[in-house]
Amino acid sequence: MTQNRNKLLDLLIGNLSNSIVHSILEKSYDLHKDKYKKESISSLQKSIIYRSKINPLNKPLPDTDIEYIKSKLKNKITSELLKRIALNYQNINLSLIDPEINSTLKKLNII
Repeated sequence: MTQNRNKLLDLLIGNLSNSIVHSILEKSYDLHKDKYKKESISSLQKSIIYRSKINPLNKPLPDTDIEYIKSKLKNKITSELLKRIALNYQNINLSLIDPEINSTLKKLNII
């Protein structure tokens, strides 16, 4: 059972990071705003499914899981946004990472 839980946590983190990256890109670019919003919503919906498989939605996750999720999310999102900056994406505000992580985790009742 632990093996499945770890896999679900990794899938949750992957989808959440994708959702948050696209949410930040949506705020940075008006030109492709609809595309980023659609991708963000799609990934968030998948995250909700994985979240419900890990633990009942009405109960928050254990503190150790929360810290693990936060640190992994911050690393993945920062890495992805820095890759985009290296590809000449401009106007990406890295200071949005922490507020976006916190608001998304609250939406999913993780914290």
